[in-house]
Amino acid sequence: MSKKAPKDIPETNLSPLNYPNISDLNTFLRFEKIPVTIYVDSTKASIGVANEVAAIIKIKQLRREKCLIGLATGSTMVAFFEELVRLHKTANLSFKNVIAFNIDEFYPMDPDSIQSYAKFMRAYLFDHIDIEAHNINIPDGALPKDRVNEFCIEYERKIESNGGLDIIVHGVSGLGHTGFNEPGSPIDSKTRLVTLDRATITAAASDFYGEKNVPGKAITMGIDTMFKAKKVFLMAWGEGKAPVIKATVEGKKTDQVPASILQDHPDATIVIDEAAADELTRVKTPWIVDIPKWDESMIKKGVVWLCQKVNKPILKLTNKDYNDHHMNDLVTEVGTAYDINIKVFNYLQNTITGWPGGKPNADDSHRPERALPARKRVIIFSPHPDDDVISMGGTFIRLVDQGHDVHVAYQTSGNIAVFDDDVIQHTDFFQEVDQAFGMQNNDAIKLYQKVNQYIKEKKPGDADKPEVKKIKGLIRRSEARAGCRNAGLTDEKAHFLDLPFYETGHVKKNPVGPADVKIIKELLVNIKPHQIYAAGDLSDPHGTHRVCLDAIFMALDELKKEEWMKDCWVWLYRGAWHEWPISEIEMAVPMSPDELMRKRKAIFKHQSQKDSALFPGTDSREFWQRAEDRNKGLAAQYDQLGLAEYEAMEGFKRYFF
Repeated sequence: MSKKAPKDIPETNLSPLNYPNISDLNTFLRFEKIPVTIYVDSTKASIGVANEVAAIIKIKQLRREKCLIGLATGSTMVAFFEELVRLHKTANLSFKNVIAFNIDEFYPMDPDSIQSYAKFMRAYLFDHIDIEAHNINIPDGALPKDRVNEFCIEYERKIESNGGLDIIVHGVSGLGHTGFNEPGSPIDSKTRLVTLDRATITAAASDFYGEKNVPGKAITMGIDTMFKAKKVFLMAWGEGKAPVIKATVEGKKTDQVPASILQDHPDATIVIDEAAADELTRVKTPWIVDIPKWDESMIKKGVVWLCQKVNKPILKLTNKDYNDHHMNDLVTEVGTAYDINIKVFNYLQNTITGWPGGKPNADDSHRPERALPARKRVIIFSPHPDDDVISMGGTFIRLVDQGHDVHVAYQTSGNIAVFDDDVIQHTDFFQEVDQAFGMQNNDAIKLYQKVNQYIKEKKPGDADKPEVKKIKGLIRRSEARAGCRNAGLTDEKAHFLDLPFYETGHVKKNPVGPADVKIIKELLVNIKPHQIYAAGDLSDPHGTHRVCLDAIFMALDELKKEEWMKDCWVWLYRGAWHEWPISEIEMAVPMSPDELMRKRKAIFKHQSQKDSALFPGTDSREFWQRAEDRNKGLAAQYDQLGLAEYEAMEGFKRYFF
């Protein structure tokens, strides 16, 4: 993966998307100013980078030289660290000659705190390899403030005196910053203490159990220090990183996107998965780069893009529109614009259905779902106790109204997303009930008092005690049941799985394991569904939605030979942040204004998440607002393409196991 790497990268490492076969490298580099390697998924990408780093370490060992490596933290790095540990344990990779320099640390920060990057590095890498303790260098977040500047100067001196960084491996934020070099950071900046901007604090809120607990400063390597490394790997996973990857790789070099400075680096490589590549020209509009393979998927993608580009509905596109926008070869291959337009219009028209469970006594040859059985058994998997109504509440309501046997499976308790104030409010209520009705339950009163005392003594960033976690989980359960009742579902159809991977008490979760898969399998075997709905959000490969989806996929794989599975279809929905691209949607369920209001009221039942969620992300809108804007936006896109005009729509993509 060198500067000339596009033709040197093994074809098996590339994503199977329809990327054009570039015969002229200069055509390719018109758009991408930094070499980019696209892997099928983040695990394969991490393994690829780990193997390259291991090769450099070994070359240095043969030369009896030190190898200086700059390292970042965070979920982007987890699989990369896991592969380095595996190579150490099974392939004799030694780190005796490695001197590690971590890129950043929050300030102030106790190195033993659960949010500390020092603790992260020990847990994921340093405690599992043979690196010498004196060769581990991490910014010290526990220093008195009057000593920080001196520490930063010494950090720089130590890097330079050892010959400079040989390699740096890091990620990129959604804003394009590397380390804690916020947008606007000087290109010649060195290691220093910085003040974090609002967006960075908001992004870190989940790790600290709320924005108010996030330190306002950090010690970070500067841009100049990081990008003087001889070899740079920048990794990014998920569609959430796609816009910043495009800006970094194809945009102008600017300090507002600090990662874009890599355009001037002699040996930098961007390593991404399919989802993070979504906005790159060669992926989003490959016909602009070269002639792609015009299969059905590419034709749909191209026609939808062209409609949006020229602001026309599908059936009004002309040969000239295709010719003027690098798609004349499609017209040549298929016939005429009219032929292409009709084909795509009919396909998209057939994705729209008011019968997500299938329409009884109807011809289903052009419908997304089967007509039979007329009354289907349905499981809606919800990663958190509100994703069902936020992400597919309209479809949920429609399935119940149309008489299907609907079950909702809440995969996690969602207990970490409840404010401490909500716990106090609930314990106060039950104490008042006990007193009002003369119920002298001493054990219960002692519990309420104990929990309130825990919360009063809780320090910023501390994990909850088991009793507090339990109450928070029960709060989410009661809200989920209320949401189900609002959608017309009875309490016994709500299943709370409390998957073990989630129950760590911390924001950081365990990997999915056999116990998680077993719980899901038992539910599937018990209900034997004809339809499964699951959250298909792939933004963060280590996020709860992705882990929950992986657990479902594992269960389905183990059950796929069961007879009832032959008649089971799986539909994937998206969350409150992203919708499927129209060209990928295979079932679109419309909602009337009244149905949209019913969905809103179901979301409102989740009071602990109302007004302001504990982990809101960078979007300040409430969940119901995000959901409605997304649903209305999808309907507007269908309308703009010349299809039926609806108030709102929810989109689904079928998964084949």
